[in-house]
Amino acid sequence: MDRTIDYSPLFSPPNPDEVAAYRRATLAARPEAQAQQIVRIVSWVIGGGMAVLIGITLLFPLVVSAASIVSGDADLIDLVGLLPPLVLVGVAILLIVRALHGRRHDWQNRLRMARFAEANGLLYSPQSEGPSYPGAIFGIGTSRQVTDHFRTTDDRFIDFGNYRYVTGSGKNRSTHHWGFLALHLDRALPHMLLDSRANNGLLGSTNLPAVFSREQVLSLEGDFDRHFTLYCPAEYERDALYVFTPDLMALLIDEAAPFDVEIIDRWMLVYSARPFPLGDPATYQRLLRIVTTVGAKTLTQTDRYVDERIGQFEANIVAPAGQRLRRGFSWASAAVIAIFVAVWLGGILSSVLR
Repeated sequence: MDRTIDYSPLFSPPNPDEVAAYRRATLAARPEAQAQQIVRIVSWVIGGGMAVLIGITLLFPLVVSAASIVSGDADLIDLVGLLPPLVLVGVAILLIVRALHGRRHDWQNRLRMARFAEANGLLYSPQSEGPSYPGAIFGIGTSRQVTDHFRTTDDRFIDFGNYRYVTGSGKNRSTHHWGFLALHLDRALPHMLLDSRANNGLLGSTNLPAVFSREQVLSLEGDFDRHFTLYCPAEYERDALYVFTPDLMALLIDEAAPFDVEIIDRWMLVYSARPFPLGDPATYQRLLRIVTTVGAKTLTQTDRYVDERIGQFEANIVAPAGQRLRRGFSWASAAVIAIFVAVWLGGILSSVLR
């Protein structure tokens, strides 16, 4: 994306009439979204009705007590017992008001993003099907969707947005949320992963849903290893050094240190452990800066890459040994499970010995 980006639509809040018209047009164009909206409205009506009923039930004794105090038949101390339900009702009302305000604010942000996309030749979708990229966070679970989705319509393909999927069922059901950026590359490259240390979890365990064998870790020069753990396939260390030159490593540290970066097939994929904030100008400025710095350098650095095991530039493929990293085992997760089991067994043993 070499053209100048116009960020002004992200800084210009639309008026309420424009937001309402955009919301109606968006829902009308997507029948499934309209159905979801109806379900949400019905849920709000039912929930609001229940809240009103509970509120009247809880507040009626308060009104009676207040009337008794005014008439002199009761003391102020009699109201103390009614304070907890009064607080609960107040909190419920506050949450409902905040939720309604948040929904209006979301639609305002989506209109700003739609205008930003139109001004810059991008395609924007509030919600779309989950992509079929080969990266670590894709192809997992069910109900895969992208929200607040941007794509280029010409030139080099760039794709970014918020991605979610569901794993498990019943009580174990979990929804996983990510921000992602995908840049299409010219050359097929070996599978390489930069696992950011900034977003790792307990005991330094990766936040990614895929764990790769530590035998594939390649240490790079300088302080790069303080920011990223680089994985590359066995016997592809020289290829990784060909791609990750000192100037590219410097750009990665400066621009992408909070994110995980995966190179696989003909894609560079950037992952955020949290969804990108709706309509935040700084977020989109940073994402597109990653494209114009890290992405551009990766493209120029790899524009003549050939897997020496294939040896043909025209083939533009990677040998099977370099196409995918080998999966590994999370020792950090195993340690946490072992501690939990030890505490559980210790509790059982201590109850038996009493």
